[in-house]
Amino acid sequence: MIEFLDITGVVGYRLEGKISTEEMTSVLDLFREIIARGEKINLYQEVTSIGGVEFEAMGEKLKFFLDVGLSNFGRIAVVADKKWIPRLVDLEGRLFRNIEMRGFSMEEKDAAIAFLKEA
Repeated sequence: MIEFLDITGVVGYRLEGKISTEEMTSVLDLFREIIARGEKINLYQEVTSIGGVEFEAMGEKLKFFLDVGLSNFGRIAVVADKKWIPRLVDLEGRLFRNIEMRGFSMEEKDAAIAFLKEA
């Protein structure tokens, strides 16, 4: 399930359980709208649990990134209670140097939002 969060100036959502194709499409459509306005996407992603992603949803996400690439993203903050998720995000941030990505624990939500708004 994807639940959109109201964070001024940031695209924010909470991931919990399994992600459906319909939910993935709604996120990607929002990304497309922001890109069409010529704006960079600063993304807050809060992961409370991971229950998988429908296969078709992963295909939609892959098509999106093949079409638009990563250059439309400014900063990405991923908040999670599982310690390995922020570590993985920090590693991705070092691999994808054109995007500022950082992982945060659940206790660091405010720091994650501040990181996104610094841009």
